[in-house]
Amino acid sequence: MARTQKNKATAHHLGLLKAKLAKLRREILAPTSKGGGGAGEGFDVTKSGDSRVGLVGFPSVGKSTLLNKLTGTFSEVASYEFTTLTCIPGVIKYRGAKIQLLDLPGIIEGAKDGKGRGRQVISTARTCNCIIIVLDAIKPITHKRLIEKELEGFGIRQACFAFLILFLFSLPKNVSVQPPNLTFRRKDKGGINFTSTVSNTLLDLETVKAICGEYRIHNADVSLRYDATADDLIDVIEGNRMYIPCVYAVNKIDQVTLEELEILDKLPHYCPVSAHLEWNLDGLLEKVWEYLDLVRVYTKPKAMSPDYEDPVILSAKKRTVEDFCLRIHKDMLKQFKYALVWGSSAKHKPQRVGKEHELDDEDVVQIIKKI
Repeated sequence: MARTQKNKATAHHLGLLKAKLAKLRREILAPTSKGGGGAGEGFDVTKSGDSRVGLVGFPSVGKSTLLNKLTGTFSEVASYEFTTLTCIPGVIKYRGAKIQLLDLPGIIEGAKDGKGRGRQVISTARTCNCIIIVLDAIKPITHKRLIEKELEGFGIRQACFAFLILFLFSLPKNVSVQPPNLTFRRKDKGGINFTSTVSNTLLDLETVKAICGEYRIHNADVSLRYDATADDLIDVIEGNRMYIPCVYAVNKIDQVTLEELEILDKLPHYCPVSAHLEWNLDGLLEKVWEYLDLVRVYTKPKAMSPDYEDPVILSAKKRTVEDFCLRIHKDMLKQFKYALVWGSSAKHKPQRVGKEHELDDEDVVQIIKKI
């Protein structure tokens, strides 16, 4: 593949090879045989709180110090590598939410192939709602490239790859990675139907048929709404890719020049910090909160003031009144009559709404039960 020129004439050949590689990787990571020694389970850490964030990075970049400063939990810190050998959890209380922070052992090159307990580390990272990739400010780009390669090899697509300054780091820009905007639907007969709403697409019918044939799919509808690649189609067919928001925490900024720091501070998805000196930890928490995309909803008992101390935390994708009731207690829906809502989601205050009403951040809700 490295020796093959990338153009429309070779797209069919490269797409077929990529599909074969994706299948082989999946078989290695999750073999069908019971005794195949596959990916292994993650560290035995019970998920708690309203959201989970994982610290991923190479050894000795400051992950344990970051956990200690943010949560008050003790994780051993030393000047030698691989100080942390298991997953150390901690809890951050931020804006009324309880966020579980995991200090994962440092990964090394080849982690996706099982080196240095890498599969356990990345398996646990797959359970997180957001990943903080901790980079050393002295050599951030070398670490960034290697870590992204390991995570992608394990089926994780970071939804917030950063854009880098060309003249500073001499590295080409990465594009933001989002779930592919294409439709793939299997059917019983009719062959492969391929439609595209864009011109000059990187995929053609021959390449689509070759990739589908590798997965023994002979009848399907494939519809593109953007310039998708063979990798995008493979991701959709595989169905096991995860798109996790990612923040790059560039640690040890006390060891770089002011000019470098000013540039790092302007990059999207990057947050320069110094865990040891506790510089900009509030900025890191604010960025993580933004990427978690959580919604705080306050309860208001009848004839009482709203409880602003203990909000109900919902995800932005599940923020209806029904989700709010289920978060409090599953039996609440059986007695639900209607709800009164104060806040930006209400047209007037209060507004009487049903279970389908979508709530906004910092709304106040009062549930009226059936008599």
